[in-house]
Amino acid sequence: MHTMNILKNFRIARSRRLRFLIGLGVFGVAAAFFFLANGLAQQPSPPLLVVISVDGMRPDYITEADSHGAKVPNLRRFLKEGTYAEGVVGVVPTVTYPSHTTLVTGVWPAKHGIFANTTFDPLQQNQGGWYWYTEDIRVPTLWDAAARAGRTTASIQWPVTVGAHITWDIPEFWRASTPDDAKLLRAVSTPGLLEEARKELGEYRGGIDTSAAGDENRGQYTEWILEKKHPALLTLHLSSLDHIEHETGPFSPEALAVLESIDATIGKIRATAERLAPGRAYLAVVSDHGFVRTDAQLNLFPLFREAQLIAVNEKGKITEWKAMPWVTGGSASIILKDPNDTETLSRVRELLARVASDPANGVDRILEAEELHKRGGYPPASFFVGLKPGWRTGTSLDGPVLSKTKIGGTHGAMPDLPDLYASFFLVGPGVPAAKPLGTIDMRDVAPTLAHEVGLALPGADGKILLP
Repeated sequence: MHTMNILKNFRIARSRRLRFLIGLGVFGVAAAFFFLANGLAQQPSPPLLVVISVDGMRPDYITEADSHGAKVPNLRRFLKEGTYAEGVVGVVPTVTYPSHTTLVTGVWPAKHGIFANTTFDPLQQNQGGWYWYTEDIRVPTLWDAAARAGRTTASIQWPVTVGAHITWDIPEFWRASTPDDAKLLRAVSTPGLLEEARKELGEYRGGIDTSAAGDENRGQYTEWILEKKHPALLTLHLSSLDHIEHETGPFSPEALAVLESIDATIGKIRATAERLAPGRAYLAVVSDHGFVRTDAQLNLFPLFREAQLIAVNEKGKITEWKAMPWVTGGSASIILKDPNDTETLSRVRELLARVASDPANGVDRILEAEELHKRGGYPPASFFVGLKPGWRTGTSLDGPVLSKTKIGGTHGAMPDLPDLYASFFLVGPGVPAAKPLGTIDMRDVAPTLAHEVGLALPGADGKILLP
């Protein structure tokens, strides 16, 4: 009996110890979860970075707004409250798609892989296709850097974003310029995003819509995505200024009116960003290139046909070629079908030297392959023909070599021409106020923005401009 009592007491004591240890373990696990959850709650939210590109905006639209009669109060705030460049030396060529890719990678086109707006298509088989697809970008982007840091991203109408790894993506994309393009855009955007936003905002105006109303609509979609999705990084491309400058030239009354509309859109986006992320919102306003006024045209195609470097059939279609201009507004790169064809290379060199020797032809300079490639432009090209301000390149296979045109505007020539300088304005916590940076390299933009919001972009070739 005594032995049985001892065993019974032993079992009771063991059971109590077991319950105590289990209780202690449960308490420990609960405490761990409590402290972990509390620690997570105390972690600060990441900074918000909004990058707005105003296509074709020269910096002096803002830095010399009074002299141009530009009423842009929201953009002028950036001069007083933030840091800005007096000019951004862009890329070769100074056109939209390679420039926008440099803005988010910090490297030149030769490295990131987007060489122009349109792909090189000598036999005109790609139906005017552009560099729309992210898979052509060969280096990491700001969106990639944000994703590696565990942050969400968004993009509206930014070039070269079809198929991008962006959390909420509405790419710039079109094909037929018909209503069916809207279906195409829904197919390549983040699934369900456009339909969800449409219920509150109406139809999205994307694709080839370069109107001021289209930019205003995209600004509304930007505010909606900031409100509903809370991305840590958002990029937006506004294109109406570039469009009207092509039609009427820079600083025309029409261009100023469009810029003033864009200024209002930027003011609304900034207010939304700072309300949603008080004390941690960074806003950058950039552009891809400046603009020159034009009234004359140089068309190289008739000269290449005359030199039997291009063959055309009776229907006006190219059937064979040895050397071909790849035209980008105020410039043309020259592609040889066989870069090792020394005879054709020599003939093209002589032809271009002849054109450049006559000041009446509007040639600013001709770069040979070695010099062109050192500037990070056109790896496939053997020559680059840059025109003077006032000139644009023609695209017709026939017609005159030289012609006068109605007053308009273009870009695409060498980025060291001051008229083609791009813009950079930045505000945010810790960003120095009223600080001019002088003239900077476009490759500096991406690493500077990454640094300000704590992202790593080690592949960038540009330098960080702020401490």
